[in-house]
Amino acid sequence: MVKMIMHGCNGKMGQVISAICREDEGIEIVAGIDPYQGVENPYPVFGKIEECKIKADVVVDFAAAPAVDGLLDYCTANQLPVVLCTTGLSGEQLGKVEEASKQVAVLKSANMSLGINVLMDLLKKAANILAPAGFDMEIVEKHHNQKVDAPSGTALALADAINSALGDSYGYTYDRTKEQKKREKKEIGIQSVRGGSIVGEHEVIFAGLDEVIEIRHTAYSKGIFGKGAVEAAKFLAGKPAGMYGMKDVIGAS
Repeated sequence: MVKMIMHGCNGKMGQVISAICREDEGIEIVAGIDPYQGVENPYPVFGKIEECKIKADVVVDFAAAPAVDGLLDYCTANQLPVVLCTTGLSGEQLGKVEEASKQVAVLKSANMSLGINVLMDLLKKAANILAPAGFDMEIVEKHHNQKVDAPSGTALALADAINSALGDSYGYTYDRTKEQKKREKKEIGIQSVRGGSIVGEHEVIFAGLDEVIEIRHTAYSKGIFGKGAVEAAKFLAGKPAGMYGMKDVIGAS
């Protein structure tokens, strides 16, 4: 059984992952890290990761960006693989992530959902066939009315997946009202919708002559990200140093 430390255990995602692990016989949370101590957990919780002396196979991180520096120091010092789910890291921190991956296994992904990562793999295959045949490609992403960034990081990751399959030869268009002109051939349109309590919906449209293919992923709860993180932790435990992604977890090309 994989033994895991949950970094940010008392946050929303930390508690989601704790619940998932209780039902998964392949993994056990042996310790949690969180400065907030007002939550009852079936494992010991430490205010700072430096205080944790419990042996584990992997760390899953769903904390705040400022805590990542100390986390990486701890993981490299203890030769402990880490699944990084925290977003909003600075350029300096991303550089530190790269340096850490030379000493321990690090898994970082723009989206931890297994479904989204399978979708990325499917899009690469579809783009290789449909783009040369003249199909136009558009992405429409929908999220709740509290989301600040647009387009979403996942929408950009989907566009990047398509573009990488096509030799990074396509440009991105985010707002067609800025310039009134005909659509470019080598263009991926990305449109954002914000409203209500939509957890997340991403639709990719391949529009050709007299036919349209639509591929959609809908998230109904944040649990999908927790499940992906748990599967990533089970995958990463015991892996050699290096940078990994969710494509490695699902065995994508």
